[in-house]
Amino acid sequence: MELILSAAIGVLAASGIWLILRPRTYQVVIGLSLLSYAVNLFIFSMGRLRVDAPPVIDKIANPPVAAYTDPVPQALVLTAIVIGFAMTALFLVVLLASRGFTRTDHVDGRE
Repeated sequence: MELILSAAIGVLAASGIWLILRPRTYQVVIGLSLLSYAVNLFIFSMGRLRVDAPPVIDKIANPPVAAYTDPVPQALVLTAIVIGFAMTALFLVVLLASRGFTRTDHVDGRE
């Protein structure tokens, strides 16, 4: 499971960086989105990868602490998803305004 997740993080980060370096603005926006997905997966993986483990500690049963997952990375990723969605929407509005003013969608403004 860890190997699959680390490969997914690597592929998302590499393709995000490759798209950020492209000359068109839409590709830059998609690259930033892919890079933010890679960072979200990385933060999520910091909370220990466990299957069917509860994130909240039960005071009645009192099992060992190693049986639980850390809820802080899950909360951070949830917040980052909302912020990433708003950031992507803002970038798309700026992209459309820039394309309307310059009549091109290149990052440097030239074809």
